[in-house]
Amino acid sequence: MAAAALMTKPLPTHSLPKKPLPAGWPREKYESHNRRLKAMRLAIALLDTGVYRPEQAHNHRIRTTAAAIGVHAPSDTTCRLVRALIYDNC
Repeated sequence: MAAAALMTKPLPTHSLPKKPLPAGWPREKYESHNRRLKAMRLAIALLDTGVYRPEQAHNHRIRTTAAAIGVHAPSDTTCRLVRALIYDNC
């Protein structure tokens, strides 16, 4: 079986300026927000490569995909969130 090519485009280097998040949130809320954004990017990249089931998305595969799309290696918590997102889309 041939390996699926990574279809997700690399993140643009000339993107629009980011809007700052609202001030006054607790630190945990900022961390949770950024974790969800990262998990969504990774879930989309995995779906593009043909990973449609959570059982196929092991931590190693998720971290390899993160390196391929230029995202820092995710934590175990983020990997669990990626699998949850893939499960919801089945």
